[in-house]
Amino acid sequence: MKNLIQIGIDVDAEYLVCQRQVNAKQTAKTFANTPVGHKKLVQWATSQGTETRVCMESTGVYSFLVALTLHHTPGVEVSVVNPRLIKNFAAARLQRGKTDAMDATTILEYAIRMPFVPWHPPRAEVLELQLLCRRILQLTTEERRERSRCHAALRMGDQGQFLVNDLEVNIRHIRRRITIVEQRIEQLIEATGELEERYRQLTSITGIAHKTGPRILAELVALPADMKARQWVAHAGLDPRPHESGTTIKPRRVSKQGNRYLRDALYLPALVASRRDKHVAAYYEQLIARGKKPKQALVAIMRKLLLAIWAMFQNRQNWDPEKFFKMA
Repeated sequence: MKNLIQIGIDVDAEYLVCQRQVNAKQTAKTFANTPVGHKKLVQWATSQGTETRVCMESTGVYSFLVALTLHHTPGVEVSVVNPRLIKNFAAARLQRGKTDAMDATTILEYAIRMPFVPWHPPRAEVLELQLLCRRILQLTTEERRERSRCHAALRMGDQGQFLVNDLEVNIRHIRRRITIVEQRIEQLIEATGELEERYRQLTSITGIAHKTGPRILAELVALPADMKARQWVAHAGLDPRPHESGTTIKPRRVSKQGNRYLRDALYLPALVASRRDKHVAAYYEQLIARGKKPKQALVAIMRKLLLAIWAMFQNRQNWDPEKFFKMA
């Protein structure tokens, strides 16, 4: 590709450390991770060529805004990759140190040597749903921590009473924030036809209700529409990882190299379904009879549930337990 500019960016909360290659010549520059810094990056990225490819790691909110700015810039393609891929690539290159500049160079080399996969941002309503659901998770985690602190303060008797009162006030405030965010999630789903349809399909599954349904929905609707069922499983980190070397064969374990939000959201539905849905329970018992441990059986149910959801979305159908596991 003529006059191709390739750039690797190491992203953190404050800075964008960049390494650029043009006609085999590399230069480095650092920009603030702010809207003004993003504009300066765009000018630098497009100054010496007709086409620009930018590669960066997925670092959540820190990388999203700059990736979005570059995505909307004419002549610029963006690839947002899993940080583990970059880590493994650095290990393969025998990188012996770790600095922001070295990381930017590694990301650039990854972009040059590996297939370039363009990134496409999720739709606005999908992005908002995902952010809101992750916010619920943050608030729930903080509420649990505050309750633990309150329990500890209660053991201090009178000396801890002021602290207990303060913690209880904050717990009530967190609960109010959770309720407000939940209401916004409900409004968003009801206002978007596709989200509402998918949500109805999800909540037809035993074990998925108004708490876990939006969390699973937010992670799944953000995925590219052409992803296959097995790619969903790999994205969630639920793909089994074989370990064989000579005559040594270790039990398979899931890779956990994927979306932890989706993986965590599937655990409770799998647990509930294994107890309340007779078809899922029968599948669970079959796995136990084959020598699987309870946790292994639950992970297998999570993976099978995800495959079932993919098929439901593709065929626009509700939950059919017979298709999940046909009992004898």
